[in-house]
Amino acid sequence: MKIDVHAHILPEFMPNLKDKYGYGDEFIYLDHFQPGRANMMKADGTFFRTIDDLCWDPKRIIAHMDEHGVDMMALSPIPVLFYYWAKPEHTHDWAKYYNNYLSKIQEENPKRLLGLATLPMQNVDLAIEEMLRCKYELNLAGVEIGTHIEHRNLDDEYYHPFFAAAEKADMPIFVHPWDMMGQDRMPKYFLPWLIGMPAETSLAICSLIFGGIFDKFPKVRILFAHGGGCFPQTIGRISHAYHARPDLCNVNKVADPRNYLDKFYIDSLVHDDETFKFLVKMFGANKIALGSDFPFPLGDLEHGKFIEEMKELTNEQKEQVLYKTAQEWLGLKNI
Repeated sequence: MKIDVHAHILPEFMPNLKDKYGYGDEFIYLDHFQPGRANMMKADGTFFRTIDDLCWDPKRIIAHMDEHGVDMMALSPIPVLFYYWAKPEHTHDWAKYYNNYLSKIQEENPKRLLGLATLPMQNVDLAIEEMLRCKYELNLAGVEIGTHIEHRNLDDEYYHPFFAAAEKADMPIFVHPWDMMGQDRMPKYFLPWLIGMPAETSLAICSLIFGGIFDKFPKVRILFAHGGGCFPQTIGRISHAYHARPDLCNVNKVADPRNYLDKFYIDSLVHDDETFKFLVKMFGANKIALGSDFPFPLGDLEHGKFIEEMKELTNEQKEQVLYKTAQEWLGLKNI
């Protein structure tokens, strides 16, 4: 069995939000320039990315899953659709539109496709309201949020009620990097995705550890994209700094950062056998879930084939990564 926790989808047809709200050059629309293909365009006419119907057609998605032996896939929004920069009420309106769409796809394909909702995170009350609607009315499997929300990192006290509500509702949280730091210094070579994204994920993990979130909300289930970014490879430096400069690092009286490796999950998307073996040794297979970043070329579009072929892993470890960790994180039963 395979359960892929990191895959993206967007509506084939999206409303013109700039026209609807009267502002917003960063809103996205689709230019369907030929059957099965579209350009993602910003509302000011700037080209963002070319995509195909694997981004929006459930039948095509399931056919791809069948080809690669994927039993279930958790679908979430592309981070550019978070719209945290917009007016909260407008992001909330968009989130309801997107989440209703996601719920319909999940309802029509209950044994194959799950939905991870988007939220208006710039307003914590609206975010909680929408999360609870997605949990109790739409029956979505979890939520996806960014590694930061505008000027706030995830440890900000403003978001403590959100984590408390997620913990109480038993709602899994998928953290995906976006709006990468230092982009103005990385205009070439796709560097924001190659360097900025791993750094963003490490920022989110460190913020939650040093901010005491895992201590305050011990039952919250959080999974980080892209193998935890560059956090695992820098844990030695982070732990050393915790002891060498507690006046700067340990202001919230937390434990050694190494003690939190079993408090969260990561996906398997690292594109390298040696790195993956390192992650299994550090976190244990029970904290790593199959993730592909489907359907984008920077992803693992063979959905864990490299894991299946790794001779260094036991069958139990492979089963754990390929589906059992996802079952635990998502709270899936009887599948």
